[in-house]
Formats: sequence, C-alpha cells, structure tokens
Amino acid sequence: MQRDLQNLRKNYSKGSLIEDSIPENPYQLFEEWFNDAKSHMSIDEVNAMSLTTLGVDGYPKSRIVLLKEIEEGCFIFYSNYGSEKGRSMDLHHKVSINFFWPALERQIIIKGDVSKVSRQKSLSYFHRRPRGSQLGAWASNQSSIVKTRAELEKQLEDYKIKFENQEIPLPDNWGWLLYISYII
Repeated sequence: MQRDLQNLRKNYSKGSLIEDSIPENPYQLFEEWFNDAKSHMSIDEVNAMSLTTLGVDGYPKSRIVLLKEIEEGCFIFYSNYGSEKGRSMDLHHKVSINFFWPALERQIIIKGDVSKVSRQKSLSYFHRRPRGSQLGAWASNQSSIVKTRAELEKQLEDYKIKFENQEIPLPDNWGWLLYISYII
C-alpha cells in the first residue's frame, strides 16, 4: 500500500510561543498549558502522556500512561513494577514524557529520572481507585501474553471471590512512580 504522505499538511498557528512571555520557572508554563488543556472541551484525557523508556533490549519504547499527581518538579504516575515499562525503569532511570494536545497545537517534552514513592503513598492512591481497577491490578500480569480473554476474566473472577467483602490489599508489584524532571 502506497500513500502520498508528503502533501499532508496543517498550518499550526494557534499556540505561538513568544520567548519574552515565557515564565522563568518552566513549571509555571506547564501549569498554564495544562490548565488550558483541562478547560478545552475536545480534549478527553488531558493527563495522558507518552512515556518513553529505554527497554531491556536497548531500544526506546513509548506508551501512553496517565499523570495522576503534580508536585513542583515531580510528575507522578502509577504502574505495575513487573511490566515491561516497570522493568525498563528499574534498569534505566532516565525517561522522557510528552504531553501532546493537538486541539491547542501544543506539546511539552520533559526529561528526568524516575523512582518509586513510598508504599504508603501508593496504598493511599490504590484505595481511591474503583474496586474493579483494584481487582484488575491483581488479575493483570502486564506485558505477558494472555492466551484467551476467558483466562483473564477467570483470573479477575478468582480475585473477586478472594477479596469479597474485604478491603483489597495493594499488590507488591504495583505502585507509584515519581518522575523528577530536569529539562522541560
């Protein structure tokens, strides 16, 4: 299949960036753009970001994750530590995130290091998640091949029964990752 991609063009003129108007603190600009994106009706998941890690095979890999908290200098998201991205971040702490908001014609690329936050902070967030999401964290063996959907649904059902009428504990392989940025 051959397609002429060379003539696909769009004139980007919405979100110009004037050097004199950039705040000294880059987090202020991020916060301003993030808030603009939050108020834009056509952006479904303003907190969706592309996370790029260096894989265990030595190649970069990007995937979309959701930002769950912002502290000055830190962007916090969660993951299964045993997933491919979790193993990659254990091996190589330097990562990049990219927020892209096409409706605003803006993107921000941030580079930095990741580390795990406290188990208590992970637990606090985990218990705020819907019960189905908590069960999913137990049932999902991320980055492994699932033979059939029925197999995954059975695992989920098994955990529903196991944790019926009780608080679901935080899995050992699940938690928050703190992303400390140093270049925006």
